[in-house]
Amino acid sequence: MQVAVNRKNIKFLPDASRVIARFFYTDDERAINAIRFVLAMSDTEAKLVLNQVLRDYSLRHRNITKIFEKNFNRISHLFIQLNIETELLDFTQKILIGAYFTMEYSIDSAAFFNPSIIEHPDQTETGDHEKRVILSFRATGEGHISSIVFRTGVLDAHSNLTVEPVGKMLEEAEQIRRHIYDKESFRSKLDEMKSKNKELQPELILNHLNEKFTYNELRQSIETVRKSTHQAYDNKNLLNQITWLASSHYELEFSLDTHISERVIFPVSTNEKNGIEDARFVKFREDDGQVTYYATYTAYNGSSIMPKMIETKDFYHFNVMPINGEIAQNKGMALFPRKVNGQYAMLCRLDGFNNYIAYSDQISIWRKAKLLQKPRFPWEFIQIGNCGSPIETNEGWLVITHGVGPMREYAIGASLFDLQNPEIEIGRLKNPLLVPNAEEREGYVPNVVYSCGSMIHNEDLILPYAMSDYASTYATVNLRELLNELKNSEKN
Repeated sequence: MQVAVNRKNIKFLPDASRVIARFFYTDDERAINAIRFVLAMSDTEAKLVLNQVLRDYSLRHRNITKIFEKNFNRISHLFIQLNIETELLDFTQKILIGAYFTMEYSIDSAAFFNPSIIEHPDQTETGDHEKRVILSFRATGEGHISSIVFRTGVLDAHSNLTVEPVGKMLEEAEQIRRHIYDKESFRSKLDEMKSKNKELQPELILNHLNEKFTYNELRQSIETVRKSTHQAYDNKNLLNQITWLASSHYELEFSLDTHISERVIFPVSTNEKNGIEDARFVKFREDDGQVTYYATYTAYNGSSIMPKMIETKDFYHFNVMPINGEIAQNKGMALFPRKVNGQYAMLCRLDGFNNYIAYSDQISIWRKAKLLQKPRFPWEFIQIGNCGSPIETNEGWLVITHGVGPMREYAIGASLFDLQNPEIEIGRLKNPLLVPNAEEREGYVPNVVYSCGSMIHNEDLILPYAMSDYASTYATVNLRELLNELKNSEKN
């Protein structure tokens, strides 16, 4: 029996008009030349140029002069080379110089894909059997740099989604707070990561630091060690490991006057400079009933990947941290929505081929995993993986999966696992739940349907999914029909 899938007529498409104002910098020489040109302008000429810039861009960005001022401050060190005191510059000069170090970046001009869906923390002003939701997307723009963006909407009693109006003035976080590290806890973190090379000595770096230190102070210590005479200490692995651990921690704070559709989580640290990929959001409920929203995602620096985690309670303030441990090494980690038998539980794919399950006493440290699923059916012979966090039902843990088959076609499937022991597979669909149709198989990466997280609403599975890494949509599946098919799948 084929489970019925109801595709909905809603498309989330790339939009080149959605831009953020970002810092723009090439090199010191060009930057110094630009500063000199501006300072050589007369007051009248400078005001004329600035007024034109404000006329063209003030309607495209919230408080554009604040952005210009921030970017001016980022290059203020160059004025030392010019032997100029910045305090002597007037407001027009500072803001105009800042404008020359600002650029627009189109967040989702290339692709808008790999969605997940969760219940919104604010359920006010919704009707009976309605639910307000948040959808997250991987948005890709120039240079194929990926960020996380959001949409909100309301599901009605029949699982039809009404998308709420989308804000036009996109913003990165108003404040980015770098972590202040405690030497003892940092040393413990390094020990927890347990490099395989037992001869590594982090003390050579930590000895240069105070008991409390910042990320920049750590980088300075690393550079000191690099240039030191300790010839025996030439291990890039530890230096990279320490830099990775430090740069992976930061906090983002968005202004209260932004709509969630205007908040852009853009790459911040060096280990994710080429993209934040495939965020799997989940509403996590603690044992005491407290709710925290987590997302696991893949950070990409252009050559290697690393798993990281986002934590938020309100979608205004986000805490970003690394996922540590021996099994934190591949894509597709997905957190269970609650502890299982007193431990955090996570789906993961260690080898890029099979599905695994891991348990931990700490949400950011994962050491051991057990094989959970191998490819079994032709449509998943290349690999099997999850499509988001498990969903708790009365019949078991519902896991939406993806499989890769002939012609590298990605299809979406489903499996059911025991609630008490999620290592026990109750059933798995023999045929895909969803395969690319004629329209969905055309895109940036052909023949792919993919999801990063689903949810249950009333009696339906709400399944958002991407179409060939270009755009997104969603479908619904009757939950009872799906669970019955999964429970009976091993009998057929």
